[in-house]
Amino acid sequence: MRHSHCTVALALVLLFGAVGASQTKPAAQPSEFTLFFRGLPVGTEEVTVASSPEGILISGTARSGAPLNIVTRVAEVRYTPDWRPLECRVEGSVNSLQVVVSTKITGTTASTLYTEGTAQNERTLQIPADAVVMPNMLFTAAEALSARLVRAKPGDQLQVFVPPQSEMTVTVKSATDDRVRTQDTLLTIRRFALQLSTGKQTTDAELWAHTSGRLLRFALPAQGLDVVRRDVASVTSRREPVARPNDEVVHIPGNGFNLAGTLSKPAPSQALSSRLPAVVLVTGSSPNDREETVAGIPIMGQLSSALADAGYIVVRYDKRGIGQSGGRQESVTVEDYAEDVVAVVKFLERRKDVAPKRIAVVGYGEGGSVALAAAAREGRIAAVALAATPGVGGAEMVLDQQRRLLDKMNVSENERQTKLQLQQAIQQAVISGIWPDSIPQEMRRQADTTWYRSYLLFDPEKTVKKTKAPILVVHGQLDQEVLPANADRLGALAAARKGKAGSNVKVVRVPGMNHLLVPSKTGEADEYASLGDAKISADLVAAITSWLGETLGTR
Repeated sequence: MRHSHCTVALALVLLFGAVGASQTKPAAQPSEFTLFFRGLPVGTEEVTVASSPEGILISGTARSGAPLNIVTRVAEVRYTPDWRPLECRVEGSVNSLQVVVSTKITGTTASTLYTEGTAQNERTLQIPADAVVMPNMLFTAAEALSARLVRAKPGDQLQVFVPPQSEMTVTVKSATDDRVRTQDTLLTIRRFALQLSTGKQTTDAELWAHTSGRLLRFALPAQGLDVVRRDVASVTSRREPVARPNDEVVHIPGNGFNLAGTLSKPAPSQALSSRLPAVVLVTGSSPNDREETVAGIPIMGQLSSALADAGYIVVRYDKRGIGQSGGRQESVTVEDYAEDVVAVVKFLERRKDVAPKRIAVVGYGEGGSVALAAAAREGRIAAVALAATPGVGGAEMVLDQQRRLLDKMNVSENERQTKLQLQQAIQQAVISGIWPDSIPQEMRRQADTTWYRSYLLFDPEKTVKKTKAPILVVHGQLDQEVLPANADRLGALAAARKGKAGSNVKVVRVPGMNHLLVPSKTGEADEYASLGDAKISADLVAAITSWLGETLGTR
């Protein structure tokens, strides 16, 4: 084969994982997919899986632009009813070079005739009798992979044949149940983390399979390639790792746009009152959606379910400009996010199943600052809980985190001071709007935003003074991102309020809990990846629900 085809073949060989031993027979209906390269859509594919007593046929067409430049006019892969490969045929072009691949498989012998331009070659190869055939000009031939992988378990090793000559071993590293809510339905899926090996080369991949066996997504992050079924790729779709049977998808009127969220309720047997207390969850600073998923842990999804089990109606929502919520992020401020919190509170007040005077707000991380700002401007918020929230202004918090990061690095004291001075200069420029030439333009582009300025200027002392609601401060003893001393400062600020407000304060430090609100050993960020499917701390949940019960009541 000439170099042009080999280059594409290598990319696509690494793209496709392998299979288990399921006998799933998907329905004969076409699916449309979008092909992404480095996050940008570069092509489309349509694939059909047809099953009959004679066997299984996967057929499709494809077209992609640069850098792949693949056109597939015909692609067919045939299997026996028990997924043993019989034949494969592909016709199309790669970089305008005409390609035809025709493979016949008898037992363990695969004979391939392939043509590139005017050059024709033949090759015979011994392959496993149950190999998955993955022609490298139809990404969605991975339907065979999905159908057979859907019942695989961690540790399974599977084989793939890419005509005319490539073979690959796939190891299942993990398999996790998940959910994706599209505009029309809730899909139950299995997410597989895979390791693909071709000789001495290995790479990681991820596959999403519907429980029916149909392919939903296949991603190869190292190569920037991602093929996603169109309904799953839509902006109206989202992962829903935590879902309750009676969850409601809600759309909350904001200032010229809607906020999209999930409303969770106690199980029907728990709802003893027609009007229940409610809780609004406010996510942190990252651009995550309502689940606040960090290192695979859906922090807000888990907290929402736990609070609903405790008897509360709970709303978690996508921040403006994130996920399914409208609005824009370019000019947003802390006060703008606080305005959105108030909009959610007003939405709950109008519901017939919510006690309007018993609505609390729980903020996580910098979401706690937003929760405080909302409570300071809106007296109708009955209580505020702050989890892992900074107790100092944004400018001081950023410098503190920078110092601790530099302390862990092998840098000289002179270099350390230089970096800290640069950080201070950047912050001063953001606040004043005056940018000296000594600050690199790239750093200015990253830092010179409305949000960052409002965050640097945020003063929790002034905001807490304006907040009359009872305040709970809960913090992990192992939090290495926002140190536990911040909880003490917030507690002191809240206790210094005048009158009754100063006595409505509680500070809880949770032993063994990190910044992600889960149990850990060190609390350091480099530990996050090893936490797996960790659950938020039961002690954290107990602290919040106990305090809410004392402050709002559950019925």
